[in-house]
Amino acid sequence: MLIAKLKGNFLGVMLLICLYSSAVQAQTKEEEKIKAATTVLNDFNEMQENIPAQLLNISKGVIIIPKMINAGLMLGGKYGRGLAMVKKENGEWSDPVFITITGGSIGPQIGVQAVDLVLVFKSSKTLMEIGKGSFTLGGDLSVAAGPMGRSSSAQTDYKLEAEVYSYSRSKGLFAGITLNGAALAIDNKANNDFYDNWADANTTFKSSNVSSKPVDDLRARLDEFN
Repeated sequence: MLIAKLKGNFLGVMLLICLYSSAVQAQTKEEEKIKAATTVLNDFNEMQENIPAQLLNISKGVIIIPKMINAGLMLGGKYGRGLAMVKKENGEWSDPVFITITGGSIGPQIGVQAVDLVLVFKSSKTLMEIGKGSFTLGGDLSVAAGPMGRSSSAQTDYKLEAEVYSYSRSKGLFAGITLNGAALAIDNKANNDFYDNWADANTTFKSSNVSSKPVDDLRARLDEFN
């Protein structure tokens, strides 16, 4: 009886250890995604042409998707996992909300391409409501290739009429890329893995309370762009 009891306790402890280990590994995976997003911003900053300061100063949200995959031969597809952040009224960046982007496209395209993608939002309203359902770029949201230039003065005459501006950094061979028709949606699994008490995107954007080095580093990098 004693041996059976000890054996049962041992198995119970081992199960708890395995569950804890799985949770830690899942959270670490999302932390790596946050680090990758910071790397994307660092890479963008090293480019000769960059996201204009004017646009970043008026931006209310960003989506960063490291290594979004584009593949196709006339008919194309895309898939990526990244994160969204909103600039709050006090100017601070919110906690990250993990998202996915999926879609297809038709046009002159061939090859496989890994794209570091940054979407700059002029309004936070769309991102605040993203938890209610997916949004289609070019359909629900107007998206345009963003203006280039490090200094804000270089973009004074740019009208900035689109809701979302896209910037990409490509690796590999590809001819032709479009975001029209791509859908943005919440990555519930990633958010549940990263947050102990994940509620929804709106709550996470409004009540930032995560303080970890990867998140703090990403916030600091976004601040440096303003």
